[in-house]
Amino acid sequence: MNQNSPKFFQFNLSDAGNWLVLLIVIWLLGSLGLGWLVKSVLILMGLALIAPALAFLGFRWWLSRNLIQDRCPVCNYEIAALNQTQLQCPNCGEPLQAQQGRLQRLTPPGTIDIKAVEVEK
Repeated sequence: MNQNSPKFFQFNLSDAGNWLVLLIVIWLLGSLGLGWLVKSVLILMGLALIAPALAFLGFRWWLSRNLIQDRCPVCNYEIAALNQTQLQCPNCGEPLQAQQGRLQRLTPPGTIDIKAVEVEK
């Protein structure tokens, strides 16, 4: 290519040119009767943008319904747990079950829990 030639016919696609080409392609597809294709692509792009926000809001709603905060019945240490799960107290190591918004000790069948009360003389 001659470097001294006038630059009248050079076509450089800059960022604005890319957008212009995209708009021309969309206009041509719409004029040929393929507007449904353009609309479906735009709908899919819109769903791809909205889906993460809806997933985040759904997860927060689920977490607010299933996350409980209670104290360990053995050592009184405050613990956060998911409802209907088993866990171990990080302070005393007691196995616990989260049920109906409360923490309960996991004990073998037939075990009777008692509370010792100190009596002064």
